[in-house]
Amino acid sequence: MLEKKNIDETLSDYKDVKIATICSHSSLQIFRGARMEGIKTVGIVLKDRRKLYESFPLGKPDEFIEVDSYSDIPEDELIAKNAVIIPHGSFVEYVGKKFDDLRVPIYGNRRSIGFERSRTKMFDWIRKAGVKIPRVLEPEQIDGPALVKFPGAKGGRGYKIVNSQKEFDEKIGGRECIIQEFIIGVRAYPHYFFSPISKVGYKTKHGTLEMLGVDKRVESSADEIARAVSLGMKPPLSFTVIGNEPMVLRESLLYDYMNIGEKISDTSFDLFGGVIGPFCVETIINEDLEIYAFEISARIVAGTNVYSLHSPYSTYYYDEPMTNGRRIARELKNAKKLKKLNEIIY
Repeated sequence: MLEKKNIDETLSDYKDVKIATICSHSSLQIFRGARMEGIKTVGIVLKDRRKLYESFPLGKPDEFIEVDSYSDIPEDELIAKNAVIIPHGSFVEYVGKKFDDLRVPIYGNRRSIGFERSRTKMFDWIRKAGVKIPRVLEPEQIDGPALVKFPGAKGGRGYKIVNSQKEFDEKIGGRECIIQEFIIGVRAYPHYFFSPISKVGYKTKHGTLEMLGVDKRVESSADEIARAVSLGMKPPLSFTVIGNEPMVLRESLLYDYMNIGEKISDTSFDLFGGVIGPFCVETIINEDLEIYAFEISARIVAGTNVYSLHSPYSTYYYDEPMTNGRRIARELKNAKKLKKLNEIIY
């Protein structure tokens, strides 16, 4: 992984800061948020997608860089433009392990993506935080419904349900995967924002934590399976994320969720120097109101897109519209004023 001192050297030559990201996932929100904070933006776009992004006057970037593939990040050009990359799910998936050695400054701690990329490291992170997690199984331990997941940020695509080792061997074979106990409950995806420089929010060991929203994912065919079964069909169960819905937690659960966010945040500093900025702890709540964390997304998640101006929670921190995209831009602007950009960029 590229050493932080190299990024700090690059950052020291910046006259100003522009926000850059791949035109996908949550980029409209990121560009809009930057515009609201007066920060210029750069969109990395495929030629055939440019027309789409140009059609949103308040959501498009100030300038485009066209590429043939999102796996090829134009590092020299971005550095010349004083760009700071905002990583999101598509960025992490398309760039892959090359992300670790990008010479362009990245908002947040790039080490955190390595813990998202490796589910073994991710589950270790959750356990060390003392947060409940569904059992992780070996094939011979499958004794009921289990969810098989594959590496990467694929939005649930390709996940399988198996009920026995025999079914696992038939459906999965020798592919790299993680097997998790399948828990019945309500899925909730809280959008946290950690800041080492802000005084607003829930106090942690290393800064403050804000809850900027919660969403629920709409998955196909998992969210429509009842209709199909009622028609006598037997479709395969799939978990590809099609979209997201806003969600408000019962207020008595807020304490539990802020406690989970605090534990995950504090533990991240022990493991790799901290997750900075937005992150999501992906959870499921059973009928006894027990909360299990089954994944962590160590960057902005697409579910934040359901709040294009503010969420039912951000309105209690800010007396103005505040999205995750705008919150990122605000943090960069404040850090620049305080001469603390190197604390939130790697």
